[in-house]
Amino acid sequence: MDVKKLLIQQSERYQTRPMLMYKDRQITFPQIRDTAFGLANHLLKHGISPDDNIALYLPNIPETLMSFLGVFSLGATVIPFDFMLTQDEIIQFVTHSRTRALILQPKKGIDIDQIKKACPTLSHIITLGEETAEAISWDRIVLQKDTREPSSPIDPGHLAAIFYTSGSTGHPKGVMLNYAHLDSPMETMDYFLKITDKDIFVCAGVPFSHIAGVDYILLMLCFASPLVLMERFQPLEFLHTIERYRGTIFCIVPAMFVAILSLKGQEKFDLSSLRWAVVFGAPSSPVLLERFKKMCPESALLNGWGMTETSAPNTYSPNDIHKIHSIGGFSPYLQAKIVDAEGNRCAVNAQGELWVKGKGVMRGYYQEEELTKEVLTEDGWLKTGDIAYCDKDGLFYIVGRKKDMIKVAGEIVFSAEVEEKIQRHPKIKEVAVIGMPDALRGEVPKAFIVLKENEQLSLQDLREFLRKFLAHFKVPHHFEFVASLPKNRTGKIDKQALQRHTTHVTRHTSHDTRQENTSK
Repeated sequence: MDVKKLLIQQSERYQTRPMLMYKDRQITFPQIRDTAFGLANHLLKHGISPDDNIALYLPNIPETLMSFLGVFSLGATVIPFDFMLTQDEIIQFVTHSRTRALILQPKKGIDIDQIKKACPTLSHIITLGEETAEAISWDRIVLQKDTREPSSPIDPGHLAAIFYTSGSTGHPKGVMLNYAHLDSPMETMDYFLKITDKDIFVCAGVPFSHIAGVDYILLMLCFASPLVLMERFQPLEFLHTIERYRGTIFCIVPAMFVAILSLKGQEKFDLSSLRWAVVFGAPSSPVLLERFKKMCPESALLNGWGMTETSAPNTYSPNDIHKIHSIGGFSPYLQAKIVDAEGNRCAVNAQGELWVKGKGVMRGYYQEEELTKEVLTEDGWLKTGDIAYCDKDGLFYIVGRKKDMIKVAGEIVFSAEVEEKIQRHPKIKEVAVIGMPDALRGEVPKAFIVLKENEQLSLQDLREFLRKFLAHFKVPHHFEFVASLPKNRTGKIDKQALQRHTTHVTRHTSHDTRQENTSK
């Protein structure tokens, strides 16, 4: 993708139309282009070249979008950091990625001078706050910007971005995507959704440190589809935003659907402008999505799939509410197959690991040759870690993640299947299932359950309900009723937090007593 060329073309075609809406700000393509080019030229002037890595530590604000486009206009490599990282984690990731320049918004606990001192590769810092001895202010760059087209070339095979997917702790795992990779999600979404400049995207707090967040930026740029930006997801404000701006497309995770459906009066909002409502990023409950469908019956409700490693998204379910549990068939740009433990292709409807191959598959993990070899075969197939099957119509279905397999006395249980069945209970708002050690069986499922407001549910009734849908060894051995479930930055349920902090929620015994949703 040649971002410079697109910025110039779109600025000439759409000179006055607002393309980015954020709170009370409306920003046009020429304004975005000038700021992006100004940033690129500033970096070039200070010795930053296309061969350098430039990190962003910013929330979901317009300056973040323009920073991405500025780095892409330079032809360098952007590394977006999660804005929830601590100072120690910033230093860890800057060091691992050998970052030369850092653009950040100051916040409590972040000391620019200490970061600069701890990171020898870091030669240039831009701050959205007050200028310091170690950092030049963003405002100065904007006021003095050189808006000429940056002189550096854009090489399709050059590294465009490194996305760290290991979360805010643990060993860094940086997914490397080239500039050619940036075209893949645009081609896929256009293939399935037929994007036009009449579409209006609503980005509901999907962080720009995630490939899904960056997709919103590229969609605005490629299709001249205006983008309404929300710094964070707030369900009531989200519905207001769709209604106010007549949004046509959004992509959110299942937990966000749960939050929307829990609102009082959510049915009063006018969502008639929606063309597509997409769920992605985690296994979703068909029952949940069917409830949402009633809110916007004229829109198409789709289930999407993709990974950072595959330049997500890569596929969408058919426009058929009865097939919403499928992730659909893959676009022409990506091959897919289901394989067994020996790597042989599975028969129709047989479960195995999903492997994919094509132009969207990552280059590899940054400075992690052995880890790359574990997931990428010599002939280019990526082992996704998703257990799935493919039906006779060529539709794929995700059963669960390898890492979410629970082995109960030798029997395999996928947490996603158990969660989907629990979610069917009319009194349950949200659920998460994890595996817990068990001396007799090795592992057993444990369910964390959030009840709907003012509801009560006995364990005996819940178990009897689940026995209608699940084999006995799949029914959780432990239940814990909680007030809410922890979420990560993309809005997914944080199961690692559940594993770490089970002692911080009220424990409930498994005898048949009345359980109330009063845990904290």
